[in-house]
Amino acid sequence: MDITEFNRDFFSLDGRNAVVTGGNTGLGQAFSLALAKAGANVFVPSVTEDDGTTRKLIEGEGRRMEFMAADLTEPGVPRRIVEGCVEAFGSVDIVVNSAGICNIADVEQFGRAQWDPMVDINLTAPFELSHEATRFMIPQRSGKIINIASMFSFLGGQWSPAYAATKHGIVGFTKAYCDELAQHNIQVNAIAPGYFATKITEATRANPETNQRVLDHIPAGRWGDVADLMGATVFLASRASDYVNGHVLPVDGGYLVR
Repeated sequence: MDITEFNRDFFSLDGRNAVVTGGNTGLGQAFSLALAKAGANVFVPSVTEDDGTTRKLIEGEGRRMEFMAADLTEPGVPRRIVEGCVEAFGSVDIVVNSAGICNIADVEQFGRAQWDPMVDINLTAPFELSHEATRFMIPQRSGKIINIASMFSFLGGQWSPAYAATKHGIVGFTKAYCDELAQHNIQVNAIAPGYFATKITEATRANPETNQRVLDHIPAGRWGDVADLMGATVFLASRASDYVNGHVLPVDGGYLVR
């Protein structure tokens, strides 16, 4: 490509179709809306009931949304999700593995009952969904898989060894799939969100001591807003990132450098 050919259309997702797991709430909703604003239709599988809010936002951008009530850990569900997206929109071009959980307990109480569900949802489900998506992406010789990592992909983490393990694992999976799929013009990357102001972090932010402890670690001096993730999502889903592969992109206000 000649440098004069590059323009804003490289960030356009017009005509693209995306799957965003858990894409109707929290960070997932921001990923879904970002893709829709850039031009993509969005297929949203989730265990959380669809209240219509995300659909209204996406359709307000002139794009289509399909919702599927789905437990990603049930056998056969990842295949039904991918085939549902293809049936609804005609293709699957982008997958955002957004759904995840975090169970917290002291090490003495953290056993298989806490470990297994997190491995199933945070690590096995992204693998299975990505695996199913490649059945369509490889023949079309294009695709974008975006995994959601974490600050705990780089660090340890008290009270949740499974969360740290799965988020380290998702980075390894990202790199391994990149190594295999790059030859098919499929890019596999990850976003690692820092500390964001969401319902999950309400208790931390409400406690002056823990809130300040987090802020002292962020050079930007503030918690992230979900909108801060939208630009990275569009970049990694678009032609603008066609030579970015196997990368983990922290969106953390500088947390990792302090």
